[in-house]
Amino acid sequence: MEEEILKRWRHQHSFGQDQKRPGEFRTLLVITITASMMIVEIAAGIAFGSMALLADGLHMGSHAVALSINAFAYVYARRHAHNERYSFGTGKINTLGGYTGAILLAVFATMMAFESITRLIEPVEIAFNQAILVAVVGLVVNGASVLILGLDHGHNHDHHHHDHNLKSAYLHVLADALTSFLAIFALLIGKYFGAIWMDPLMGIVGAILVARWSFGLLKTTSTIILDEQASADTCNSIQLAIESEESSKIVDLHVWTIGPGIYSAVISIVSNNPQQPAYYKSRIAEYIKLQHVSVEVNAYDEQSSCFD
Repeated sequence: MEEEILKRWRHQHSFGQDQKRPGEFRTLLVITITASMMIVEIAAGIAFGSMALLADGLHMGSHAVALSINAFAYVYARRHAHNERYSFGTGKINTLGGYTGAILLAVFATMMAFESITRLIEPVEIAFNQAILVAVVGLVVNGASVLILGLDHGHNHDHHHHDHNLKSAYLHVLADALTSFLAIFALLIGKYFGAIWMDPLMGIVGAILVARWSFGLLKTTSTIILDEQASADTCNSIQLAIESEESSKIVDLHVWTIGPGIYSAVISIVSNNPQQPAYYKSRIAEYIKLQHVSVEVNAYDEQSSCFD
């Protein structure tokens, strides 16, 4: 009997993370495409003795590994969603996957910049026809991957809401597509106008853009991992819900993200007319949806009250 009564106040901490996210299948599909292209290019490079094909195949392989980390994050978060060792569920594994992908993007950008600078100092002979063919095929494959992983940002610009794992995978294939596009442009200039230096120069431009994407994703994911306070709009919604009554004030408010679009909160309230925590939770629910809300209610006596 007692256990049945207590069930009313107990709840799961999976917060929907046990369900497959749309980005999981799309990421697996792109991994399959990327890995297949990698095998074809490496095999062709070995068969035809083309270093350009071989190098691009190995580059595809590095991104297949990075995308596999994103896919692993999806599967791990889903399978461990009900694991009680994760106090607030596995939502942040999504963000951790995005953070890891951002670090790998930064590594790739550094490698691109280093190789490009090296080729500016010591130019190498380029087999333009082969290189252009590889770049075109790469652009088609990566362009298709970009469309598959395309993000719908909608009208919500709160970075806490995004699927950062999907965004990381998206930026990886977008970086590949950008690299292929810049390579085609540079190779055509080099082939028809003899400006070989355009190839490494476009490599540097691409590295700068990829680095910028990487740092942006690192910034948004790291703030979530470090439990940064939610946006001002979110906090204001909670304050409006509580302080619309003149007798109640919030004296301590902590709101943070525990998963994509999932917020938890700890709220301390002082009131001349204190109510049960459930009352304040119901008021908050009218303004914003939160998960795992803890409310502390403190009463002012008439002599110490500052709300009169």
